[in-house]
Amino acid sequence: MKLFNKWDTNVEIQDRGLVGYINLTPILVPKTGGRNTVVRFWKNKYSIVERLMNKLMVPGHKGKKHKLTSGKCTGKSQTVYNLVFDTFGLIEEKTKKNPVEVFVKAIENSAPREEITTIEYGGAKYPQAVDCAPQRRIDIALRMMVQGSYQKSYGKKKTMVNALAEEIISAYKTEQGSTAISRKLELERQADGSR
Repeated sequence: MKLFNKWDTNVEIQDRGLVGYINLTPILVPKTGGRNTVVRFWKNKYSIVERLMNKLMVPGHKGKKHKLTSGKCTGKSQTVYNLVFDTFGLIEEKTKKNPVEVFVKAIENSAPREEITTIEYGGAKYPQAVDCAPQRRIDIALRMMVQGSYQKSYGKKKTMVNALAEEIISAYKTEQGSTAISRKLELERQADGSR
């Protein structure tokens, strides 16, 4: 069985910390309709492509503020399904590689290893560097990819398919043009400064 009946999901994950959290089990249509959310930590039972699709359904949120409108994507799983399908086709056309492999490598490259938390000690607040959990690393990488591609396409001539494909390809190549890569480097630089 292949993803979208087109692409093989037999991909090797290089980052040993993310092996148990990136699910690449073969699924024809990556849309389970929330049937895996019975237990708290079963998010990693979702296909990684379905997790991308779920993030795409609310691209307008940035933190707790709704800075950008979500546009046509909100709650429309068929729209998001077509968007991801077209994006993967474009990635395959541009890179001549399996788009699932490119996507997984992009997540590995853009997942931050450290981040900052605030510790209050004696009435003063100090930033403290902490290790990032594997589940959170994937969530941050996916969120930054979606928000970056949405900002590049919202109100512009570039389509969301092109913006998302460029974001994934530049994260795959670890280029600074990727929002996810630049955000990861910024987070790790801040964490390095607050050790």
